[in-house]
Amino acid sequence: MADQKLVLDAKGVYYRQLNERIRDAVNGGVREIELNNVNGQRYIFTGLKGELSLKINGVPGQDMAAFMNGPSIRVEGNAQDGVANTMDDGKVVVNGIAGDVLGYGMRGGRLYIRGDVGYRVGIHMKAYKEKSPVIVIGGKAGDFLGEYMAGGSIILLGLFSDKPYAPICGRSLGTGMHGGVIYVRGPVPDTQLGPHLTSEPVDETDKARIREMVTDFALELGLDVQHILAESFFKVKPFSHRPYGNMYVPC
Repeated sequence: MADQKLVLDAKGVYYRQLNERIRDAVNGGVREIELNNVNGQRYIFTGLKGELSLKINGVPGQDMAAFMNGPSIRVEGNAQDGVANTMDDGKVVVNGIAGDVLGYGMRGGRLYIRGDVGYRVGIHMKAYKEKSPVIVIGGKAGDFLGEYMAGGSIILLGLFSDKPYAPICGRSLGTGMHGGVIYVRGPVPDTQLGPHLTSEPVDETDKARIREMVTDFALELGLDVQHILAESFFKVKPFSHRPYGNMYVPC
């Protein structure tokens, strides 16, 4: 079985049994797995390490790729809440929409969502040693995007959305943010910004970073990178690394 591709039918399989089958296959040397008929099973690929590849046909449940370190996951469909929770490294590509609290506490790796995402995406993200996590959102985001963000990068494109009349992001963008950066395609409404944050046009260094991340995103999802980059981007960042310091100890 070593190094062979394994295809599993997840229809009607309880999440614990499905994850046991996946772990048994990985322990047996399988490095590529395809899951069909996934319908809300939780914790898929949670905590797995190494150069593993997983394709999911269907809708995975909560906390997919949580604590993952290295593997790559591609979802041909939507995803539920908690994708990439505290992910250490690897790549997750969702060719659809996704739910709330994606990338909570991410320390590394990349999370790409083609469409819209829910609330509190990218909260508590942090850079860890040489690692710096990246989230690219092709659609729009709900409230509290990047809340308490301490490191890494979020790119919000607002292009591939099911909500044409909604603002590109919800309320309180970056509330409590004290590190990292959020890039937004097009201007950011001041009414959407959290306190102690500023929005400004990107510089040449930012443009190079955005191009690298967006190019990879577009290649993964078969999108036109030039169209994505044709619009100006703006950078959201905190005024200081201690935006709420004076609430506790005067600076």
